Amino acid sequence: MESPRDIELSKKLAYVLRHGACKEGIPMDSRGYVKVSDILSRNEFKHFSVDDVRRVVGVNSKKRFMFEIDDVGFKIKANQGHTIEVPNLELEPITDPSSVPVCIHGTYMKLWPNLRKNGIHRMSRQHIHFAPGEPGKEGVVSGARSDCTLFIYVNLAKAMKAGLKFYRSPNNVILSPGDQTGYIKPEFFEKAVDVKAGQVIYQSE
Repeated sequence: MESPRDIELSKKLAYVLRHGACKEGIPMDSRGYVKVSDILSRNEFKHFSVDDVRRVVGVNSKKRFMFEIDDVGFKIKANQGHTIEVPNLELEPITDPSSVPVCIHGTYMKLWPNLRKNGIHRMSRQHIHFAPGEPGKEGVVSGARSDCTLFIYVNLAKAMKAGLKFYRSPNNVILSPGDQTGYIKPEFFEKAVDVKAGQVIYQSE
């Protein structure tokens, strides 16, 4: 169980590592790693230590971060969720769709009319996120928010056959940049489920 203090640190780290490093003037390497000392030197992190960062990396339930030690010291990166471009995020390309039997995008029922019409868009992020199963199931630690009210199942084989690329992050989140416009179109939806009602609201033919 993460303490309120650890949750605060996790959120601050997520902002820097996914979105704010460049804007905040914190150097990031091509793999997305940032020196922990550079982060802790910032005023908003002055109440945290290296041990705090290591603990948060270890206990974070969604395994959002990776920790590394080399000759320059402790480094940390976010596994996914970036709006800033990271040239070498060390993602595993998915070449066999059968290796991901289930590919679920978690979202909200209020968005369904737009999603059904236009598809899923990556928005400001580099990738669209998918879970390799329903959140909470064995081996599924991230990829969808716990409060999602709509699960969209994507036909990975059909999407890959059409040329869409998919990747697996180190914490087993399935990622895709979408098509040239950043979309996974509705033609690749296998089904959609109203989570609260437990009902299938869309099924592909």
